[in-house]
Amino acid sequence: MPNSEKIDAVAEITEHFSSASAAVVTEYRGLTVKQITDLRRALGRDTTFAVVKNTLTKRAAVDAGVALDESLLVGPTAIAFVKGDAVEAAKGLRDFARTNPALVIKGGVLDGNQVTAADLGKIADLESREVLLAKVAGGLKALPTRAAGLFQAPIAQVARLAAALQEKKPADAAPAAEAADAAPAADSTAEEPAE
Repeated sequence: MPNSEKIDAVAEITEHFSSASAAVVTEYRGLTVKQITDLRRALGRDTTFAVVKNTLTKRAAVDAGVALDESLLVGPTAIAFVKGDAVEAAKGLRDFARTNPALVIKGGVLDGNQVTAADLGKIADLESREVLLAKVAGGLKALPTRAAGLFQAPIAQVARLAAALQEKKPADAAPAAEAADAAPAADSTAEEPAE
């Protein structure tokens, strides 16, 4: 028969699952309390890192409608419930795990889809949301400039063609004038009466 503490714990974990965009399951065996506190600070305000009981977490996941792979819930488990940018949280977990190998990232759930530890590593390699938005904004800002350049290119090509034709015209006119001057002289000698 469940007691009120377990019911409250399941309700709290259910609320975390419901309000989070991602949940990363980790094994924390071997980490000190100080290291876990440092990890919580490193993850920031938008991520809650909670040590959970596996059986209560299984119930909470079902109650929240989250398809969490139960094989992840073996051994001492802590879950990072991410309410902010999942990329930043994944980077924080990855970087902490590099310096503290006792933290093992097992997998989790991202926007309702199950993800593996390898998937989380790929997510951690992505740029943050802010950087991606800045790149999109920069690309959109560059589009009008590029479009203006594309519209001006044909006009510039026509202007260069006209200038080249203009330069070629006097150059072609000079040999034609020389040929014209030479032609009457040749004709005049041909037309002179013989004496």
